[in-house]
Amino acid sequence: MTKFNAAQAAKLLDIRDVSVSLNARGKPAPSVLEGISLAVGKGEIVGVVGESGCGKSVLSLSVLGLLPGALRLSGGEIEYAGVHRLDRMGQDELRRYRGKEAAMIFQDPMSSLNPGLTIGAQLTEMIRLHLGYGRKEASEWAGQLLHKVGLPRPASLLREYPHRLSGGMRQRVMIAMAMSCNPGLLIADEPTTALDVTIQAQILEMMRGIREENGTSIMLISHDLGVIADMSDRIAVMYAGQIVEEGDARDIFDRPAHPYTIGLLNAIPSPAKKREKLFAIPGTVPALEERGRGCRFAPRCPHAEERCRAEAPPLVRVRHEHRARCFLAEEKGATAHEPIRSGAVG
Repeated sequence: MTKFNAAQAAKLLDIRDVSVSLNARGKPAPSVLEGISLAVGKGEIVGVVGESGCGKSVLSLSVLGLLPGALRLSGGEIEYAGVHRLDRMGQDELRRYRGKEAAMIFQDPMSSLNPGLTIGAQLTEMIRLHLGYGRKEASEWAGQLLHKVGLPRPASLLREYPHRLSGGMRQRVMIAMAMSCNPGLLIADEPTTALDVTIQAQILEMMRGIREENGTSIMLISHDLGVIADMSDRIAVMYAGQIVEEGDARDIFDRPAHPYTIGLLNAIPSPAKKREKLFAIPGTVPALEERGRGCRFAPRCPHAEERCRAEAPPLVRVRHEHRARCFLAEEKGATAHEPIRSGAVG
């Protein structure tokens, strides 16, 4: 877990009560995200974790105004640097904001890079658009960026096409592209998926360096709790379109308060568990039409009571800035602030 200076914690990105709905012709629009509130401080790394289908990528696309046509922002506010209301921007304004103020490393660099254009053409397009560089200046800066992210022979790589590069090299190109205009906010959506552990470690070290060198804020999205623990100052745990727990990284790992978080932690393999059967949370993340009125984790939770199925629990303060969406956490928070025991799930 990284150290973060609280004095730097002025909000750069402020997501307030954001909901995203699925366009449904003639039917009530089901919420993909519901009531999401999350802030990222200047120079801070905030980890967003959860299983596939919990809404992590939809949240990141909302921040950049990149929601696909089937989805729409149906409520809430997204503010950048205290002055820019991203939820009110038109497409022209968003294009000026994306890449320059906030950039994204997408999950799959092969599908994110245009296979019909060279690396150089794709890198220099954004540099020329946002920084106003000429063709020669932009090519020189692109070459420097490739060198900076550890790619050899940058001049020749600029002439290559994406399919000629390995997965790790393409991911580095994506990082170079995201950092080409020195944005204040970097959103990294599963940046190390499908990479071997050596390349993964290099990519994560590179992201730390970006934060240290430029003061860049990072929203790191992953289902890998090891990566999240290694990188994050604060962590938000998402489940079925909601944040179910949020707090300092040490609180989340040492004093988890939501049964879902505890289940995720119990599922981490370790040498101490080598003689034990690997733990898995029973069941799956509910589909949109399966989300009932109560706690969305209740069908998978061993602590669920009747009220959990009938009533949605609020997001309550457990300890300092540590919050959890659970009736049990609410009761614990009102007393001794003791965590639910990690062995209690499963």
